[in-house]
Amino acid sequence: MGIQILSSAFSVPENCVTNDDLAKKVDTSDEWIRSRTGIGARFIVEHETTSDLGYAAAAKAIERAGLKPEDIDCIVTATFTPENFTPSCACLIQEKLGIRELPVMAFDVNAACSGYLYAMNVASALLETGQANHACVVGAEVISNVLDWEDRSTCVLFGDGAGAMVLKADPARQSCFYAAARGDSSGALETKSLPVHRPVTMDGNAVFRFATKAMSEAVDRALEKSGLTIADIDWIIPHQANIRIIDYVAKKARIDRSKVYVNIDRYGNTSSASIPIAYAEMAENGLLKPGMKVIMAGFGAGFTWAGALIEI
Repeated sequence: MGIQILSSAFSVPENCVTNDDLAKKVDTSDEWIRSRTGIGARFIVEHETTSDLGYAAAAKAIERAGLKPEDIDCIVTATFTPENFTPSCACLIQEKLGIRELPVMAFDVNAACSGYLYAMNVASALLETGQANHACVVGAEVISNVLDWEDRSTCVLFGDGAGAMVLKADPARQSCFYAAARGDSSGALETKSLPVHRPVTMDGNAVFRFATKAMSEAVDRALEKSGLTIADIDWIIPHQANIRIIDYVAKKARIDRSKVYVNIDRYGNTSSASIPIAYAEMAENGLLKPGMKVIMAGFGAGFTWAGALIEI
């Protein structure tokens, strides 16, 4: 049993903030940011909430699937920046879709930047076991709300946005998932909420060392579980965290760099939204064809990491 991605969509705020814009606020420059991260711009909310962005992406994906909101019986939202502890972002998206009175399973998943692949993994299991017919899997973040805008080592990295896919079970398609975690309270990558809110903090060197190893393992495990080789893969869609990490993973996987999708230059790191935004952008640009095999791989705070192999 596998899953089919019926459709995808993404939503970002209207407010685009370039590196030059940031250089007016913090001690940085376009060259400094690009050379270290590959980022040129990102989108930052002015008034939108996480569920606003998630709803916009979800509504568009549902429409593109040829479905109505009432056809959705499962909403799984990956986020570490919800506007509430409870109700969940998924429940708020359900309400905005106008299906609050229907028996929809709606809940959030928090695995930071790995969150979307964790959410896809859970939704896939629900679909494959018949507990849902159509799942809308959303990755949505408003990271700008949890940044220290005076810390140039972190504030230049992140952007806000959301991506969504509509999934259904399909026994004719091949798919497999892998997810893992390594509990870590060292503070290498964290955002504290209790007892007092503190912004995102990160040990860049520690994260880089972990990320390069974890992303490569995610790709390897997806291939191992599927019984395929890298030669069978048409695209790798990595979490968009840092161009150096992406380049390392491509080299380690021994895949042609042209088969590794990159859009970090335009969106920055949108955490759990980065993979669905990339997928939806690829679909809109006609890069994904029926029968293609795609690996998605990500890592995040926790530490967490995950991979997925999907047949389009």
